[in-house]
Amino acid sequence: MKIVSVVGARPQFIKAASVSKALRKEHHEVLIHTGQHYDFELSQLFFDELTIPEPDYNLEVGSASHGKQTSEMLKRIEQVLVKENPDFVLVYGDTNSTLAGALAAVKLHIPMAHIEAGLRSFDRKMPEEINRILTDHCSTLLFAPTETAVKNLKEEGLTDGVYFTGDVMYDTLLQCVDLSKNSKILEQLDLKPKNYLLATIHRPSNTDNPVNLKNILVAFSEVKEPIVFPVHPRTKKFIREQGLANKIKDNIIFTKPRGYIEFICLEKNAKMILTDSGGVQKEAYILRVPCITLRETTEWVETVEDGWNVLVGSEREKIIKAVEGFEPKRKQRDVFGNGKASERIYETLQNYLDYQKKSK
Repeated sequence: MKIVSVVGARPQFIKAASVSKALRKEHHEVLIHTGQHYDFELSQLFFDELTIPEPDYNLEVGSASHGKQTSEMLKRIEQVLVKENPDFVLVYGDTNSTLAGALAAVKLHIPMAHIEAGLRSFDRKMPEEINRILTDHCSTLLFAPTETAVKNLKEEGLTDGVYFTGDVMYDTLLQCVDLSKNSKILEQLDLKPKNYLLATIHRPSNTDNPVNLKNILVAFSEVKEPIVFPVHPRTKKFIREQGLANKIKDNIIFTKPRGYIEFICLEKNAKMILTDSGGVQKEAYILRVPCITLRETTEWVETVEDGWNVLVGSEREKIIKAVEGFEPKRKQRDVFGNGKASERIYETLQNYLDYQKKSK
């Protein structure tokens, strides 16, 4: 069978790494890279480190407004699907690449699956939330990473084709965490384990809002410990455009975006993580590192319920208070499965394709 996988951003490369290996045992996978992330550190480096096959198509869409970027992806993905005529389409996560792939497939009546279905932050001001909801309602199969995600889908009337599989990012993390022991990133940045904080910022609600971005940077600068800050290209652009470079003090260690192996090493050795990324919240939980989330809501509610993640938004006082006093002690649950999500997805998809083949 021919299966088209659509990816375009850093988190999707991580998710696709383990699923692709499973798919290619029996099937012909055609990989489409939309080009949503195109910097080497956010794209090609992940393909190299995770040994993901080179894309069959790189659409090179690049940056643009949400509407323009999504429409351009939709147009170009549709052209590939018409040419390839696949039996199935896979999309991942919650980016504009996800929604564009879903819309292209459903408009052409090609069955499709959403990997990481059912996540909800219940904040419709987030573009990612809209992408998740629309993609789920377009999908033939919904692969949910958590039991909470299954419940969310049921509450929206989606029960057919829903499967709790566990989390594919957990699969990839388990495969790569040992490799991170060989990373020299701590020595390169002159860091000692558990003597620094790690920060990431990329959400538009923080980067595009001068007040929020200023509050976060001021809070970082008032923290008494070193903060390693791999800077996303969009974040770097807005810091410069909004004239906020003077808010950054010497305790903040700016670095370029890191590859997956180096970033895992930074995560697991950090004393604490500050982030607005969904994937980083999850990785922090799995690696048992306290996480301070620079958002008002999260799709990974289990990490908050278990006391390993605290939501502080962009308020300076809340950020500093959390850094000074947040110390998780509660026991964690087996939230994300047992590291075999990719195998479950492959088996479920195989059963679906076999059934469809017999029905023809």
